[in-house]
Parts: sequence; structure tokens; C-alpha cells
Amino acid sequence: MRFRAMWRMGLGALLLALGLAGVPQPLAGQGRAAGPALPVIHADHGPNSASAQDRHYVVLVSLDGFRWDYAARDGATHLLALGKQGVWAPEGMIPSYPSLTFPNHFSIVTGLYPDHHGVVANNFYDPVRRARFTSSDPRDAEDGSWYSGVPLWSLAESQGMRTACLFWPGSEATIAGFRPSYYLRYNDRISDAARVRQVIAWLHLPPAKRPHFIALYFSEPDHEGHQFGPDAPETRAAMLKMDALVGKLKAGLDATGLPIDLVVVSDHGMAKVEGGWITLDKIANLKGFETSGPLLYGETEQDRQRVYDEIKKATSEFVVYRHKNMPAELNYRTNPREGDPIVVATGPYAIRARTPPAGRPDEPPTTGMHGYDPYLVPAMKASFFAAGPDILEGKTVAPFENVNLYPWIAHMLRLTPPKTDGSLNILSGTLRDNGEVPEK
Repeated sequence: MRFRAMWRMGLGALLLALGLAGVPQPLAGQGRAAGPALPVIHADHGPNSASAQDRHYVVLVSLDGFRWDYAARDGATHLLALGKQGVWAPEGMIPSYPSLTFPNHFSIVTGLYPDHHGVVANNFYDPVRRARFTSSDPRDAEDGSWYSGVPLWSLAESQGMRTACLFWPGSEATIAGFRPSYYLRYNDRISDAARVRQVIAWLHLPPAKRPHFIALYFSEPDHEGHQFGPDAPETRAAMLKMDALVGKLKAGLDATGLPIDLVVVSDHGMAKVEGGWITLDKIANLKGFETSGPLLYGETEQDRQRVYDEIKKATSEFVVYRHKNMPAELNYRTNPREGDPIVVATGPYAIRARTPPAGRPDEPPTTGMHGYDPYLVPAMKASFFAAGPDILEGKTVAPFENVNLYPWIAHMLRLTPPKTDGSLNILSGTLRDNGEVPEK
């Protein structure tokens, strides 16, 4: 997903302070900066604790829609080098279902499946609240009541460690009592290079103010994958552009001299769509239903069972389940926001609940799409590369669920995490200390 522009100026700002290997410039109010300011918002949680100042740093980077096989397929020099210096998943990382942007970014930073953290799609209806969540709406992005779990930045802030987020989904809201110490409201007009410079600027802050966990989001190559398809030259060019950007970021991190673990992931992959729209209201009568994309929300049990019966044998391009009977491996059957019944595509097919209303153009599906079951559509698998002082060199890992990143990153930061859907045991073999907790 590529977010819509949300150009809103923040309160207070750190200046875009330096080039990748330059000398940091003064902060706002402390002198004249050489470059333009980014609208960074500062949530003052006080300084890093003395204990936090002694710990390592983690920079978590997301490349939206960077399919698991892109790097090896097209020779992504910097990412492949990062994997050789540390660890990577040559067969990919498994996204949570549905393999969409907002749910998976929030699963990565909470260790919870969408079923448990509540962001069950990019856009959805909540039948309990009788309200809609729209990921591109700033009011929803900043409303912490939509989100459950303890994001890594909230975990760190609650334990005396300062954090920063640059466009990571969920980071604009107060969740589990905290926002990051430094964050920005989403604005896709801020260049990728400026985002990298801001990360390096944060790492040049004084130790008491310097964030030890930084989350950074890039929207490419997802946009090109949607528009042109995963195999198009435009998508390959965007992928290589992001690889070069990772190289610049890595050089900037190395130049700080700080002990930084760099973790580069994606939220999902991309598949070429087969055929046109499959529209559910052409198969069943959806009277009495709220809908969002392919999600169906029946008002009564009678309506839910009726629509289930009407569509369950309609086509081989999807299967339909009553909510409580969803396959256990999808972890998508307890949250009412997921709808009932639930339609699951059996391949890269474009499914929607309704035909656009009269007067609106009926556009064909985009060339590339995601959101599918990664076990049925392996092209949904995401990427994972990481290297740094806490990570063993030259390791590879088999495909693993992305919820396991949470306890792994928390361990590298020496944070005490809550119980989640992930386990440190999955990735502990990539760590120099094998995941062992040091004695206090």
C-alpha cells in the first residue's frame, strides 16, 4: 500500500541536520541549520536512563512490498551484502494474514497477529464500535483506541529508552501509554534521501537524547509493484533504487561509530493479478451488510448464514468460511472486525464486496496485488536481512513468521517484552549470545 499524502505540519522540529557522513548541525532554536527542517514532533519523555545509554541501537527499516525473491533475482548488492555480514532469509519471511501493509507493519512491532492487535486490514469496519478505520485518514492514524498491544517504541519508552519513528504505521498514536520521543506525521512528499538523513541526525544527538530504537518506512517498491506488476522493469528499477538507499543508510550508520544493529524487512510480497474483479454482490444479496473491500459484516446471524450459503460454492477462485471456522493457521477468527463470513482467495484474484455506486468509474484491478494467504500464494512472502554487533555473521534462516521479530529486537535492546504471539527461540540462533538473558 502507498499511503495518501497527509501534509500536516508538526509541533516542534529537529532540523534535517547533516549529510550521510557530515558533521551534525545545531537543533532548532540552537543556531542556523544548513538544510531544510523536517516536521519532527518531540514527545518529551525525559532523557535516556543511565542503563539505556549503555545499550546498543537497532534501526528497523521497512521496504514496502519488497518481495522475498527480489534481492537475489535482480542482484540487490547492498542487501545481499548485509545478509552475508549477518543473517538473512533466502526463502523469505512469512507475513501475517492478511498480507497487507498496516496489519503487517503493526504485527512486526507488536509481535501480535492482526487478530490480536486489532488492525485486521488497511481499512475495515468495527461492528462493536459501529465505526470504520481507514489507514489514510489522519484521525484514525492518531487514535490509539484502534490499536492493541505494546509497540516496540512504547515498550522502550516505558523502560527508560528513547525512540524515534519515521512514518511507521501506528507511530502517530498514543499506544500503551506512549508515542515515540521523535516522530513525524505521514507525508509522502518527504524524499527518501531526507528520511535517511534524519535517521543519521537522530543518531548524532547527545547520548541522553539519542534514540536507541529507530523505525523507518519506505513506500517503494510497493507502488510500482501494484501499477506495473512484480516482474516489470519499473518494479525492478524501484527495487534497485531502494537497495542503493539501504547502502547509503548503512554507510551513514557505520560512520557514527555506534554499535548499531540494522534490520531490513518488508511487510509482504506481490503477485500479478489473474483476471478481473470478482464482485460478491453479483453472487449474493448483500442487503443488511456493511462492507469494506472484500470484508463482509452481516447485521444478523440469519444474514450471515444466508450469504455464506449463497457464495460458498460460487467459484474455485475463493473459499468462504464462517468466522469461527477460519483455518487455525491463519490466526484470523476471533476479532469481530474481520467480518463474517470471510472470503479467502485461493490464488492472486481480485475480490471486492460491491460494485462501485452509480456515477463512479469502475476501474480494473491493479496489475499487482497482495493480501493473500502466504501459504497458498508464496509470492506474498516478505524479505529479511540484518547485521550488527549482536548478530552472528553468515547465517541464514528458514522462513519464519514476522511476529517473531518482536522478542528478537527487544532482546537486542535488552528490553523486557510482554507475552506475544512470537518467540525468541525462533531467531535466537542468529544472536551472538544465543538469546540468553544476562544476569542483572
